[in-house]
Amino acid sequence: MTRTTRLVGCAAALVAAGALATPLIAQSPPPTIDQLQSVTPAIGANVAPVWSADGNTIFYIGEGALWSIGATGGQPRRISETPGSGTQLRMSPDGRLLTYVKVVPGGSDIFGWDVAAGSERRITMLSGRTRSYSISPDSRSIAVANDRSGSEDIWVVAVADGAARRITSSPLYEVFPAWNADGSKVLYTRLDSRWVDHDVFEVAPTGGTPRLVLRDKDYFDYRQGASFGFPMVSPDGKTVMFRSQRGGWASYWLAPIAGGTARQLAAESGDQSDARWSPDGSQVLYLSMNNGTQSLKVAPAAGGSARAIAAPPVGIVSRAEWSPDGRRISYAFGGPTTAPDLYVVAASGGTATQLTQSDPEGTLASALVTPEKISWTNEGLTINAYLYKPTLAAGARAPVIMLVHGGPTGQFSDSYQLQAQFFASRGYVVIAPNVRGSSGYGKRFEDLNNRDWGHGDLRDVLAGVAWAKQQPYVNRDKIGITGISYGGMLTMYATSFAPGVFQAAISGSGYGDVRDFHNIVPELQHSQLLHYELGRWPSTPAVDSIYRRSSAILKAKDATAPAMVIHGFGLHVLDADYAAWKYARELAKNSKIVEYKAYPNETYYVYGRENTKQMLQDMLGFFDRYLKDPSVGG
Repeated sequence: MTRTTRLVGCAAALVAAGALATPLIAQSPPPTIDQLQSVTPAIGANVAPVWSADGNTIFYIGEGALWSIGATGGQPRRISETPGSGTQLRMSPDGRLLTYVKVVPGGSDIFGWDVAAGSERRITMLSGRTRSYSISPDSRSIAVANDRSGSEDIWVVAVADGAARRITSSPLYEVFPAWNADGSKVLYTRLDSRWVDHDVFEVAPTGGTPRLVLRDKDYFDYRQGASFGFPMVSPDGKTVMFRSQRGGWASYWLAPIAGGTARQLAAESGDQSDARWSPDGSQVLYLSMNNGTQSLKVAPAAGGSARAIAAPPVGIVSRAEWSPDGRRISYAFGGPTTAPDLYVVAASGGTATQLTQSDPEGTLASALVTPEKISWTNEGLTINAYLYKPTLAAGARAPVIMLVHGGPTGQFSDSYQLQAQFFASRGYVVIAPNVRGSSGYGKRFEDLNNRDWGHGDLRDVLAGVAWAKQQPYVNRDKIGITGISYGGMLTMYATSFAPGVFQAAISGSGYGDVRDFHNIVPELQHSQLLHYELGRWPSTPAVDSIYRRSSAILKAKDATAPAMVIHGFGLHVLDADYAAWKYARELAKNSKIVEYKAYPNETYYVYGRENTKQMLQDMLGFFDRYLKDPSVGG
C-alpha cells in the first residue's frame, strides 16, 4: 500500500466551495503561516535554563544552540551549536560542566560542555534511552535512568571516563534518580506494573540492597514516572519532597527521609509542578496552575502560606530556577499571543527583568487573537474553555471550530496555540474546551472519563456547541471539530456518535478502534493508559463491552459530517498509521464523504515545519469547503 497522499470516498469532497457573498473578517491581511510558526520560545521548549556557579550568567538551549546571557541583562551570546535539540540541561555543582541529553544511534546519551575549555564530549555511552539523570554533589558521577538492559534501571556513570555501573535491576520501571545531600545515596522511584503506585528507595551509588523511603499510591503516571518526578532531598539531607495526588490535586509533600508521616507543603485548589529547594533549604519554589494560568510561588519549607512571586492575570510561568545564592529566581513567561521569554526576579518578589525578546516590537502579538476564558455547565460540571473570536465584519456570523486537546489527561492553558490562532485569523470562531478527563482541575475531574471515552467528554463538547449557537456572531449551521491524538479520537467520536451536529470534522492522528489498539501501537505508555482508563485488555466481557462502546469505528455508518483523516508516517511508527487508515476506510465503505492524507518523514504526529504548513493549508481548504459554502445553510 502506498504511503503518500491518499483520498477515499465521494469525489464531491474535492469540489471547492464558491466565494463568500460577504467578507467575514474586518481586519488587515491575517498573519501568514510562517509568521504564526515563528512564535517559538527563544530559550527552547521544555528545557529549563541554568545558572553559572557565580550567579552572573544564565545558560540555555534555544534555536539548536547553547546560549549564555548576563543575569542582569545584555545580549545573548551563542556559545555552541553542538547541543542541537538537546534536552535536560544541567550545571554540575562545581560549575565546570554543562550537561544535556542528545539523540544517538540506539537511543540517547548525556553530553557535557566544558565551560572553561569551550568543548563538548560524550559522557555516557549506554546507547539506551536516557529518561532522566542527576549529577552527584561532588560533580564526579551521574545517576542515570536508562533502558539498555531491557528494563528501566538506574546506572551510575563516572564523569571522567564514562565507566558505568548498573545499581538496580528490577523488571519494574526504576526512574528519576536523585542524590542525597552528601552523595552517599541515590534515591529513585520504582513504579508498580500499572504505573499507578510509586515507591521511593535509596541505595548506595555502588549498588546493594535498597531501602524503602516512602510509598505513594493512586497516581497514574502516563509519562513513565515524569508526573511523579524526582524525589528531592533537602540540602540538610533530612527531608525528601515528592509530588502526589493524595490531596485531590497534584501537589508537593514532604517526608522525613529516615521514615515518618508526610505533610503537605502548601495546600491549594490547583496543580503544582517543578518544585525546587532553595540553596539553604528554607524555602521551596513551585509552579501553580489554576484554570490554565500558571504562576510562580515560594513556600516556607517549615510550613506556612505560600507567596506569589510572579502571578500574571493571564499567561504561563515555567522553568523556574534559584540562583546559586538563593536571592534571585529565573523563569520563563509567555502567553496566548507570545512565546516564552527569560526573566529574573528577586526571590522576595518585585519587578522582574526581561532578558530575552522573542517579539521585541510586539508587532506579531498585536496581530493575534487574545482568547477569552468562558465556561458552561453540563451534567453538574463546569466546563472551562478558551474562545478565540476573530474581528468580524459588521453583521457577520462566523462558522465555529471546536478544537479538542489530546491526552485525554492534558489541558488547554494560557499558552500559544498555533491551530487556534491560524483558524481564528481565517475567520473562524475557535472554542478550545477542557472537558471532563482534562488535567488541571483536580483528580476527580481528571478521572471522570475513565471507562467512558467518547461519551461524557463528547457530551461536554456538545454542550459547548449549544453555548456557541446562542452567540449572535456565530453561524449556527456551520460547526466543525478537530483535534490531535485523543483530540483526533474525540473528533472520530463526534463524527460517529453525534450525527447531525457537525458539518465538518478533521481527525488528526487518532485511533478509531481501541479494541486493536494494543496490537498496532508500539508504545507501552499508550497501552498503560488504556489499561488504566478503560480496563486491562484482553480481559472480561465487561471490559470488552467498554472497549466496543469507545470504538468510533463501530458506528461509522451513522456519520453525517464530511470527514478528513490525517496523520504522519515514516519515523518509528510501525503500524500506528493503520489506525487512522482503518477508520477512514470504514467511512468510505459506508459511502461517507472522507478525505485521507498522510504526511511523510514524521512520527504518527505531524511536527515538521513544512509538513505542518501544508497540513494547515489542507485543513483550511477542507473546512472552507464545508463551513464557508454559501450555497448550503447559513
